[in-house]
Amino acid sequence: MLRFLCCCFFTEDSENERQPLLESKSSDANEAGSARQTLPSHKAQSVSRTGRLLMRRVCVPDLDKRFSDMAETFNEQQECYEAMVGHIDNLRHTYGCAHRDTLSFSECLGKIRNEHNASYRISLKMRGYDFYLSVVPVGLEDESEAKMLPPCLRTAQSELRGTCERAKATISKGTTLQELIGWLLRSRDQMSNRVNEATPSYQERGRLNENLEENMKEVRRAKDLSMKYRQQAGEVFVEAAQIAGNYL
Repeated sequence: MLRFLCCCFFTEDSENERQPLLESKSSDANEAGSARQTLPSHKAQSVSRTGRLLMRRVCVPDLDKRFSDMAETFNEQQECYEAMVGHIDNLRHTYGCAHRDTLSFSECLGKIRNEHNASYRISLKMRGYDFYLSVVPVGLEDESEAKMLPPCLRTAQSELRGTCERAKATISKGTTLQELIGWLLRSRDQMSNRVNEATPSYQERGRLNENLEENMKEVRRAKDLSMKYRQQAGEVFVEAAQIAGNYL
């Protein structure tokens, strides 16, 4: 299991090609030429905020679609990663755990066990690529016999389920994204030739090639961030497997 984890045509309006391929979700959109929109900073110290990816038009329809697909996939992965971090933050907040420069949650699991060990047998379980918090009342055989749990324990279970689901989605999106990014990086010169061939005006060719170059900078940025997101999501699973193994 751990091996899997650690594993547009020319128009007279010269501003049209500078419109972002993906519109911002915020009401305060950046100007049309902007290649990115900044998101609010997150509480987690381990997360660097660099904003959603917005691509410029190169006015070759199939190339614009490739850039759009890549940006959309990256933004989805970033959302999954941020949600994963948010779940871990919420778990830490619920049990007063320290916010460190990592996404480790083992300290919180220890606090949860210590706080409730008189009434519940608490452990982290793994089934395939899923992990969850098992809570069994002392004197009972399994979770199905448990009655209503304390709110803090229900919150812990919910946050860990959310962490697991968002970590899986971060890894999955990262796999798809690397394929999209790989094609764009390999095809840089070919794309420039196609932009030149499709644009009759010398001035417009210069402008669209500038857009292409800005897009490629964003592609490389997305590659680096995506690999980081995927790696950290994988580390969450590694830690969960280690904790679950210690409880066996």
